[in-house]
Amino acid sequence: MKPLQRLRGRVEQQTRRMRRAEKDRSSLLAQTVFLGSLGLTLCLPIVAGAYLGYWLDGLSPGYSVRWTVGCILLGVAVGGYNVYRMIQE
Repeated sequence: MKPLQRLRGRVEQQTRRMRRAEKDRSSLLAQTVFLGSLGLTLCLPIVAGAYLGYWLDGLSPGYSVRWTVGCILLGVAVGGYNVYRMIQE
């Protein structure tokens, strides 16, 4: 009878685990919000870098896009790092 009790305990444990997993499963709305947050986390530093670079280029005489391109690339790096950190959590 002892093996039967162990089997019953394992089955009950697996049943509880499956019910908990079903209850904790993310909904479509939660997944959409997460993906939207990832998109904003990536895009906001890029856009901020573009505006900052454009403003810095406007301070110097003549036509130049050095600051704009540099700040956009910096924004891509910062946004990528932010997304990486967000996915790790």
